[in-house]
Amino acid sequence: MKLLIVGYILTLSGTAALLYQEKSKEESIVAGEEIYQDFCLQCHLTTGAGVSGVFPPLKNSDYLMNNIEKSIAGIKFGLKGEIIVNDEIYDGVMAKQGLDHEEIADVMNYILNQWGNSYDKQITHQQVREVQKSVLD
Repeated sequence: MKLLIVGYILTLSGTAALLYQEKSKEESIVAGEEIYQDFCLQCHLTTGAGVSGVFPPLKNSDYLMNNIEKSIAGIKFGLKGEIIVNDEIYDGVMAKQGLDHEEIADVMNYILNQWGNSYDKQITHQQVREVQKSVLD
């Protein structure tokens, strides 16, 4: 009986893995562009330049590139309080965006590879899932 249960669980796990495979980085970036247009564009603008002193830049952002996990957490949980981006202080609020793990991974892949930004790795939904709110403390 135990063998039957273990076999059933392994079959379900294998089927789930086949049904939900990670997108390629390129597919994720394409999906991320649409998410950016819907959720990020209003503040960070089409150029990713943001608004000085109000909305931090994503383009050539030292904060973004040096704080990948915190950036993921900011999208996932929201962000408030002071951050320093490219030697400029920002002290605002970014509301939780209400995106799922895959959407956050996609928009991060887009942002990390646009406007001259370049990030060799791929952000995955599993990586986003593992980011805890405590990283923001």
